[in-house]
Amino acid sequence: NQDLSHQFLSYASSNNIKHEHLALAIYFIFLFKLTNGENDLFISINIDNRYRDELKSIIGLFENVIPLRCQLDPRWSFQYLLDYVRETTTNSMKYSYFPLQRILNEHPNISKPAFLDTSFKFFATEGRNTESEIVIGDSRAYLMPLSIEIDEDDIMSNFGFILINRCDRSTNQLSCTINASIDLFNAETVYKTSQQFHSMMHQLSIFLYSQPTKPIYELSLILPRERLFLQSINNTQRLFSSSICVHHEFIYQAMKYSQKLAVELDEQSLTYAELLYYSQCISLYLLYHYNVKSGDIVCQCVERSLAMVIGILAIAMVGGVYCPLSPQDPPQRLQALLNQTHSRLVMVHFFTNSIFEINVVRLNIDTAITITDIYVDINLHKLSKVSVTPEHIVFTIFTSGSTGIPKAVQLCHRNFTEFMHSFIYAGILSKCDTIIQMARCSFDNHLLSLVGTLIAGGTLIMLRPNGNMDLEYLAEVLNQKQITVMHCVPSLLNSLFTFIKENRHRSAVKWLRSLCSGGETLNMKVVSILKSLITNKCQIRNHYGPAEITINCACHAVDLDKEQMNIPIGRPLPNYRCLIVDEFSQNVYVGHEGELLVGGVGVFTGYLERDDLSAKVLININEQIFYKTGDLVHMDNKGLIHYVGRKDYQIKLHGQRIELGEIERCILKVPSISTCVVMKWNDDYLVAYVQNSDINEQELREHCQSHLPPHMIPSVFIILEKLPLNANGKVNRKLLPPPHFSSIHLTNSIELLRPTNDIEVSIHHIWCETFKQNQISMNTNIFTIGGHSLLIMQLFHRYKIEFRLETNALFITDLFQRPTIIDHAQLIQQSINTIHTLYDYPWSSLHLIQARASFAQERIYLDEQIRFSSNKTIMNNMYVIPLLYRISSINDHISTTRLHHAFQRVITKHNILRTALYIDETNGNIIQHCLDANIILNDHMKSYAFALVNLHNDDRRHMNEIIAEIINQSDLFDLSKGHIINCHVLRRDQSNHLFNQNNDLLTKNDLILFTIHHACFDGASTSMFIHDLSVAYQSNELLSIDDNSLQYIDYSIHEHIMDMTVSQEFWQFELKGYNLTRQLSLPVDRQRSSTNQQRSGLASSAQITFDDEICASFLNYASSHHLTLFQLGLSIFYVFLFKLAHGESDLCISTINANRYRSELVNMIGMFVSTLPYRAELDPHWSFDKAVKYVQEKCLSILEHSHYPLQYILADLHVTKSNISFLETMFDFITISED
Repeated sequence: NQDLSHQFLSYASSNNIKHEHLALAIYFIFLFKLTNGENDLFISINIDNRYRDELKSIIGLFENVIPLRCQLDPRWSFQYLLDYVRETTTNSMKYSYFPLQRILNEHPNISKPAFLDTSFKFFATEGRNTESEIVIGDSRAYLMPLSIEIDEDDIMSNFGFILINRCDRSTNQLSCTINASIDLFNAETVYKTSQQFHSMMHQLSIFLYSQPTKPIYELSLILPRERLFLQSINNTQRLFSSSICVHHEFIYQAMKYSQKLAVELDEQSLTYAELLYYSQCISLYLLYHYNVKSGDIVCQCVERSLAMVIGILAIAMVGGVYCPLSPQDPPQRLQALLNQTHSRLVMVHFFTNSIFEINVVRLNIDTAITITDIYVDINLHKLSKVSVTPEHIVFTIFTSGSTGIPKAVQLCHRNFTEFMHSFIYAGILSKCDTIIQMARCSFDNHLLSLVGTLIAGGTLIMLRPNGNMDLEYLAEVLNQKQITVMHCVPSLLNSLFTFIKENRHRSAVKWLRSLCSGGETLNMKVVSILKSLITNKCQIRNHYGPAEITINCACHAVDLDKEQMNIPIGRPLPNYRCLIVDEFSQNVYVGHEGELLVGGVGVFTGYLERDDLSAKVLININEQIFYKTGDLVHMDNKGLIHYVGRKDYQIKLHGQRIELGEIERCILKVPSISTCVVMKWNDDYLVAYVQNSDINEQELREHCQSHLPPHMIPSVFIILEKLPLNANGKVNRKLLPPPHFSSIHLTNSIELLRPTNDIEVSIHHIWCETFKQNQISMNTNIFTIGGHSLLIMQLFHRYKIEFRLETNALFITDLFQRPTIIDHAQLIQQSINTIHTLYDYPWSSLHLIQARASFAQERIYLDEQIRFSSNKTIMNNMYVIPLLYRISSINDHISTTRLHHAFQRVITKHNILRTALYIDETNGNIIQHCLDANIILNDHMKSYAFALVNLHNDDRRHMNEIIAEIINQSDLFDLSKGHIINCHVLRRDQSNHLFNQNNDLLTKNDLILFTIHHACFDGASTSMFIHDLSVAYQSNELLSIDDNSLQYIDYSIHEHIMDMTVSQEFWQFELKGYNLTRQLSLPVDRQRSSTNQQRSGLASSAQITFDDEICASFLNYASSHHLTLFQLGLSIFYVFLFKLAHGESDLCISTINANRYRSELVNMIGMFVSTLPYRAELDPHWSFDKAVKYVQEKCLSILEHSHYPLQYILADLHVTKSNISFLETMFDFITISED
């Protein structure tokens, strides 16, 4: 409106601010609020780009699009932000002539940058001026303003969200148009967004003049009607009778229903009068014998029994604080919890009396009951003198602590009794109900069934110890005791009702009228099975509430006649309030995610002796205390709260922050899945555990791929019939199987066959050492336990050394074809019987510091210097191997000084890490020169790098930019000076850390980046490097160096002097008659570029995941045919190429070979990898079995000559890499080892 426009334009005029800068600052604030607090904002803006006077009078297209970034601090005032935007925009406009495509070319891997989806436009008009007039003869025509200058379809085909601002300077009127793609937004969403923008403008106008220093985070997008709606949701006030203590409520019911059944366990039972009597017996025993006073914590550790209820009530009657301890917990943990409470007494019964140390004071409830009857008659009046008020603490419940130390939640009498009034008022529980106790005593929900039932006047049915895990017993109790109310976690409900359905025990649930789920996310899969068994009178409810708010604070009655994608946690119970706020404790608008704060009658008084933690989670809002749950939720337009996940439950994987709950919720949307857990394994990949019986991994992967970004898709899906549960009925993550082959593969029969002679003992020892197993059966096929060609090669050389075999006495092909320990023992025995005299001595050190480079080094060096030299405009370091490690946990802070010294010691130990490469001008050979450790590590000769880099913020983009900048440094390596390895320590801002005074220490989530040149390092070298680095750091001493140990330079010499005549002849014969320049007839969409033209280097990648049936078939086929997985995979690839290339039967491709063909090379750092041609001449009439047999023989023959370098193969054939077709088609088979 006119007034609002006038306020902003006047503000701009009086503060000498350009209108477009004002509009842009407002837009950034709006995006910050609209995106739920994203403060690093990137948008695109259109400019006229007539940056020179000569261009202003020319007709033509000059417009350019430039990115504009705003890194705002939500605590800034609007004026501060305005100055920031003005400065940022002014600086950006200086370079606005730089073409957008040039900017995008700097990021070739990003097809469409996200900033192009969000755009800003500003137009200023002067009304009817002469510039917008056209004179035609004696007539005049005026340019009419249009609401949209360009076609909406055109604009939204390229953009997602555009804000167009217009300023009519002749009328001092501001207007705004929001264009949003209908592919992304509904029309009503766009309309609401425009209202939010208008509402924010009104608030901002007040800020400008009356509250100029207010932070921008206080601006709100909540519309007036939404504010009223949110207030109505929290209008839960109900007036109940005055609060009294827990035991007083019970006594009231006992006096009212004295002969009513109060509690029953199998054949044992107590009426309300009997329960009151025995509770008073124990309470007097506590007063007389243990002098328990008001406020004393009394721990109780008993199995499910009537004694459990008696003990709770007795402790309350004397003013004590009941603290449950679970008998299932290990003694050490129980003792730690006991120490934390400073309790002088533990109440036990016969089954738990022996758990605690002998010096712990214990009261056996069973014994006390039998000897205290006299006190009830004589001294009952003593109980009336106990002073307890509703504000006294009555329960202390331990919950898991993020620091590893359990937190003790303290609840007072008022918390519990007023919660129960709300719970009963909601109709969930009444005096007519029979309630079953499902929760274990250490779970806060057990108070609802044990104590809440008695306060309501209902009947409590208890289960025998571990009875909640016995589904048949549980179903029997439900039926025989006619249970009407059941409260349970969804996973246990699913197991129970599945059991009932499968065993046709439908009558077990016919009495239920209230079926309550809580503690975990309730999904439609579970609801469906519940719905299929319950009667029409039963109501399914989803409950929510952490222990800190007294059991439950919100509830939702599930509408069984309505299809729902997910089940909300509902609305607050009477006398509870729920707020959803952002990180600045500002209310978020409907539909937006935020942290749930809970206020009302149940909010706890604080954690026991942890005022620091209490202060973090309790917040005062308008004179009312709220608990910060840490749970992320959103509210729908019906006022129902939906659980989203944990605010602080996140992991980092490969630099990405991941909320595991989000992945689990995605998988749970698959209709047939009832339970799912996602975990991070070995800090390397995600594993999803799914409870299901009729789904395969491929379906799950496809589902995740369609709903999640790539970095959040689990690497492994493990499908189980049932997920293991703990005593609370929740998934027990500790019992989930690790993601690797089962040990059943270690034997081929029920009986484990053991070694019978010395040779078998030796081979068995070698196998166990190689496969890191304690026991392997003598008849186990090596390929069923992860064997492959590289491992068999290692075994081959281990055998030769172990048994002093002649070089030609044992053939590696025999080991492939006879793949058990028994087979190998027989082969070795035959070799020993043939000849004993010769021994294949291992390679030894030659004590050299300078020699010709290895074949692998030569290939890398020439490729980088010549073949890929033109790519340096895109990537400086084609052959960098980056190893990035994140500090995931810190038990003892990591010292950068010690890390630096350890890094130096590893370089000292391994000559290859201080080796220079250069061309000898006299003969043209590439030379490797091992530099002296003392020289290269000298501080004055910075031949290697160890650098500390400070990260200014935790933003992932900032971190990735820093890493990319490091990796692409033009001076990262200098092969000629031996500068081939670097270590960069990337430290976060330590200003908030207690130990930041010591800049030497690393903190959690700091990063360590090693960059190593490929000419001296390959993938297999990583484990050796990290192992030595760890040892050097831990010992803080020099690594032991054997002067006679084989170094990489020695390998190079041995390799060059090997007689390769036979291998040379093999490769010439292998490739004889093959046209190496003929391209494979693949179904390409475009013709190949000329050999002189540099390719883009871009690729499209497609991933295929095979289901369990195919994988099992693949593995079984390989095992039964004595094949390696590489051989079988290669056979399949050849067949596929044969079909894909329209029947070409003479196929030549390349494969990667580890090339560590001797045992001495297995644990050596260096570059060994080679690329080899694999030619197959298939006969289309062959069966697949015959094709596989042919490929196996081909692989075995190549393996004997795999050390022959690729450059020699090509030189012998008088060809170069640039026109070799087999290098363009590659097959690789990667085996991931368990370690």
